[in-house]
Amino acid sequence: MAQARLIIDGKDQAGHWWWFALLGAVLIAGGLFMLWHLTAATLVSAIFFAAAALAIGAFQIAQALTTRGWGGFLMSLVLGLFYAVLGVLLLINPLAAAVALTLLFAAVLIASGLVRLLLAYRWHRLNSLLGISGAIAILAGLVIFLGWPATGLWVLGLCLAIDILFHGVAWLAFGWALRPAN
Repeated sequence: MAQARLIIDGKDQAGHWWWFALLGAVLIAGGLFMLWHLTAATLVSAIFFAAAALAIGAFQIAQALTTRGWGGFLMSLVLGLFYAVLGVLLLINPLAAAVALTLLFAAVLIASGLVRLLLAYRWHRLNSLLGISGAIAILAGLVIFLGWPATGLWVLGLCLAIDILFHGVAWLAFGWALRPAN
């Protein structure tokens, strides 16, 4: 089997395979930690979302105030204020934010699943993976919705943990594929 080669800026990265593998291992450890602390991971996710909304709002307001001469000033300012207020409200009560975001997530899953089922029926006659993914999204959304508000304590953390775990597995596999053959 041929060794994978990664050339970045003209340099072969195979000698650094262990950095890629180490990144993967750290991400996997972080993902497992989050799985054991789903509520904490959920609250941190809500706080991060709040901080992002607050930062976006602040920049939008700054942009609006520094470019007053154009026709979109008022809308830009209102949008910035909306984001800033949203961020503050989410920061004030991250638990309520997590519960609300989870309800929104369930609604998006159900809506997305319905659209995928419609597309699968219209173009693939329901025998495709698109239809299956639509049905799974609807079921996941219903499970989250039917368990709400309790699901608001762990769903966001679970999604984040799964994402971090898969990210880690991908980097670990990449690093492992780069290691020199002995």
